[in-house]
Amino acid sequence: MGTRRNAREAALQFLFQNDFLEAAAEVSMDLEQQFADFCSLYDVQKKARSYAVKLLQGIAENHERVDALIREHASNWRLERIDTTDRNILRIATFEMAFLEDVPAEVAINEAVEIGKRFGSDESPAFINGVLDSVKGKLTASESSPLP
Repeated sequence: MGTRRNAREAALQFLFQNDFLEAAAEVSMDLEQQFADFCSLYDVQKKARSYAVKLLQGIAENHERVDALIREHASNWRLERIDTTDRNILRIATFEMAFLEDVPAEVAINEAVEIGKRFGSDESPAFINGVLDSVKGKLTASESSPLP
């Protein structure tokens, strides 16, 4: 398994954990310190940590835009009703497609589907693929359309 896959999986596990922690109490530590604490408890490959932090910071800084893209393309699903694992996989891949130029959309989608197979339900890969393919279409269309 590649370093970036490890980073994506670590970011997923961190986001999943934080979904429950934030519901219980406000966390006052900064993101890097929280992730460092997470890494001390779980075996996160040292090479993967910097990319995982890049993903986590990017998702945190662009949370509203990322979630808006998912909401727009998860037909008939409220974001809050999407399975926690699937929702966080979608956030990681959507962030990569929308904000990281060095990650081709096809790679982000493929990685998300593979991670969905590992961590999600039997329906997760198809659901993730469908939503992300729609997000990709939107992002591709907005890149090719001229500015007003």
